[in-house]
Amino acid sequence: MSGMLFGSSGIRQKYSHNLVYLAQRTGLAVGAGSGSVLVGRDTRNTSGILESALMSGILGSGCSVQSCGIVPTPTVAYGARNIAKGVMITASHNPDEYNGIKLFNPDGSLLTPDEQETIEQRVAAPCWSGWECQGDCTRVDAATPHEDAILRARSIGRETRVILDCGGGAGASLTPRLLKELGIRTTCINCTPQSPFPRPSEPVPENLPYLPEMVRKCGAACAIAHDGDADRMVAFDGRGTFICGDQMLMLFARYLGAKRVVTTFDASMALEEVAEVRRTPVGDTYVSGALRSWGDFGGEPSGAWIFPQISLCPDGPYAAALFCEIASEWNIMEVIASMPRYPILRESFACEDAKRIVTTLGAANPTDGFRHETEEGWFLVRASGTEPKIRITSEGKTPDRAKALMDQGKTMVSRVRKTAGAT
Repeated sequence: MSGMLFGSSGIRQKYSHNLVYLAQRTGLAVGAGSGSVLVGRDTRNTSGILESALMSGILGSGCSVQSCGIVPTPTVAYGARNIAKGVMITASHNPDEYNGIKLFNPDGSLLTPDEQETIEQRVAAPCWSGWECQGDCTRVDAATPHEDAILRARSIGRETRVILDCGGGAGASLTPRLLKELGIRTTCINCTPQSPFPRPSEPVPENLPYLPEMVRKCGAACAIAHDGDADRMVAFDGRGTFICGDQMLMLFARYLGAKRVVTTFDASMALEEVAEVRRTPVGDTYVSGALRSWGDFGGEPSGAWIFPQISLCPDGPYAAALFCEIASEWNIMEVIASMPRYPILRESFACEDAKRIVTTLGAANPTDGFRHETEEGWFLVRASGTEPKIRITSEGKTPDRAKALMDQGKTMVSRVRKTAGAT
């Protein structure tokens, strides 16, 4: 991964005036040499000012802007197929005080490390066009083409009732309408764009404690939730049980008939029992990069699912439609019960010095992490690419072995922190 600006999924940091200045310089960098750039944003109350700053830079470079307003990140990625670049103002699943910028190629993939390096060099030396070479801005509808593409690809086998929680994020601008068009009886929660978010943006079980009971009371086939920019999608089955990311990977692969799956180093070793697997460091930029040349489907246990037939960006609305289709045809609870499964543990904790700590453990790149393997399992210690956190994942053939490997990883981190006096 290149230099200072880009994490595992674009540029992301806590909001400040410095981020506004960075957005303008990034606009200049992205616009240089481009004919037109598609720009969208999420619902955060800082996204408007960042969008304006970014667009001023793009226009000032002499490039034109196609503005699509509040839309999911995958909508921008899908729309970029017809122009030079797509740009999304979002901090995805991060807390409200964060914001950031994601940059997409026409195939929907995030910029490669070499492309990121080029952007960083241009950010460091911004170049404005003269008065006679300013770009222009037009408003476009990017959501309808994206929605139409999903509707052409997916269909519902029988009447299905679903609980949908968009978390007040950008998914509220597309997924409720999409599911309605598919003929799904949808009960919507947090499906009005809001800032601050009505619940924590990251769609993990502890942030969605009300969904299991709602599924049971409504007699729904499932529940679906997005993060702030709807590049993620997670789900609960008809009993209100959360479907972990590793099971979702296997469920999608089985339903799609995907024989070759790209996933990350922190995904379960059970995947090798259902498909040929290639692994990458954590981050959808790596997964999408691998899918350019190999694989039928890819994703991360965090809830990011990539379908190459539509784009190389994680697509929460597409995944929601696909999951509803599966729920209308299969007994998901029975299918998941039949899948191979090993105990897997995931923990994270705040650490301002996370990258240096993980590098000290032996990681060549702290956001890729340090992975230790044994015959009975493995653990991965990595620095988050989007927050000041250390994340540890472990998996073992037995619960005791998974816990022992998790404890081993935590002990290694603790020793380094104590030695360095880290916070």
